[in-house]
Amino acid sequence: MNAPTDQATDPEERNALVALRARGFPVTDIQILARDQNAFARRSPYGEHVIAPGVRLTARPVELEDGFTNAFTLTVDLDRAQCHAVSSSAGFHLRDLVRDRVVAAVSGSFSYISDEPAYQPTEPCLDLAIRDGRVAGLPTATKPALLISQGRPEVRLLTAVGTLTAAGHLHTWAGSKEPRPQQDQPGHLTVYTAANCRIRYRDNARTGFLRDVDPTTNTTPFTPGALDCAVSPAPDGLKITAVRPGGGADLFAGAFILRAHRPWPGHLAVGAPVRVTSVDTVGVEQLRSALSLGPSVMDAADGHTEAWDQSLGTSPFRPAARYARTLLALRDRTLQLQVLDGAPLTRDFQGATVRETADLCTAAGLDPVQVFHLDGGQTSKIAFRRERRAPDVVGSLHYLKWPATDGEPFRWQGLDGRLLRSALVITISRGPR
Repeated sequence: MNAPTDQATDPEERNALVALRARGFPVTDIQILARDQNAFARRSPYGEHVIAPGVRLTARPVELEDGFTNAFTLTVDLDRAQCHAVSSSAGFHLRDLVRDRVVAAVSGSFSYISDEPAYQPTEPCLDLAIRDGRVAGLPTATKPALLISQGRPEVRLLTAVGTLTAAGHLHTWAGSKEPRPQQDQPGHLTVYTAANCRIRYRDNARTGFLRDVDPTTNTTPFTPGALDCAVSPAPDGLKITAVRPGGGADLFAGAFILRAHRPWPGHLAVGAPVRVTSVDTVGVEQLRSALSLGPSVMDAADGHTEAWDQSLGTSPFRPAARYARTLLALRDRTLQLQVLDGAPLTRDFQGATVRETADLCTAAGLDPVQVFHLDGGQTSKIAFRRERRAPDVVGSLHYLKWPATDGEPFRWQGLDGRLLRSALVITISRGPR
């Protein structure tokens, strides 16, 4: 076989071609992958690997009506291993999490994604996010959520209401997308976050499109009598960092925005500490970590996805749209995390529709009402390690890093994948192996 690096003069591209050929992908030019990804349309062989006691990874090809997908399934016995939700506003690559006691990691819930690096939210996780026992984001709409305490996950539908204190004063709060505003109640606050943004798409000659938001319209509503308080993280907890009478606060100005109505409480001022005490009926002090989830597989198949669509841009839940999917199912003491793989620029390996996803869950004996979407598309990935080997990955191996300037090439980043803001990690109960 001819050397795969004959046409590559760039050292980074040469190394990428070597790595791709070693995995059986016949790629001869990285730049072509920005237009044609058919080299990745390869059916995975059946396989099962024991990653750690109680943790196994299986791979199998799945035929669809119009093409195929490769299903990679991580099955976790929660009596022998633990699950944790991790998140970061700075971001991380999935396989970098697989170290020490962490034996596997899966891409997490939906986060803000834009191709404009200079204008990003303070908290990119959409809706509820709790990390290391601290609230980083609040929900704007009723959504399912993954709640974790002492390594034990629970999935619950959480109404976007709760309680908090500001400067020691108790308030009720509700998400801005909740159907019944309670602004007339004394002390009630309304929550706005990056989940209220609207992603726009613009044509681009090299990449096809660019995603971003319009900063001039990315604000809370202008409302006479409203007071918007931007709440941001500080070393000793959340604090109000800016106030804006009359509304029009930048949605990205804080981890979330709290809106009060006249008469404004005098304690809602810059520097006031904020402590979230409950979400729905769940006391925050009980939780080590939490993330809002995507819609259930059945809700997505039935089109009940309005709470997610505007902040995701072109909805991945459109009926005919084929996407790679990442799914979460929790049944008894077993956690199942699955990637239905796909590459968008292929003929017959673009992923699964929402209806096909529901049918596949049913065929596997899972109730699609109890299976939930995590962040899919080019984010879908599982990282893992066996014994003392280096971390490996499956899913989204076609991923390219887009050029930041006109003269920069596309870079293959299939092993690291997209920079993530949240993930689920699986740890073993004993020390490092």
